[in-house]
Amino acid sequence: MLEVVTMKEIDAIFTVTDALGIHREQLVIPLGRLPSGKLEITVEAARPIAEWLTELPRLIAAAQGK
Repeated sequence: MLEVVTMKEIDAIFTVTDALGIHREQLVIPLGRLPSGKLEITVEAARPIAEWLTELPRLIAAAQGK
């Protein structure tokens, strides 16, 4: 079982979904706390990633109830 998903695994997923013609912006990793305690993250497609990343610490803290 994977303990950490790295870019290697993400790239492997993209290889499959790209071949199926699924646009990467259709793939979602939502932000929120799961019952398992893991965080899910949704990257906003409508804004530049650099701008969105500046808000990521706040979004994570909110999901963790901080």
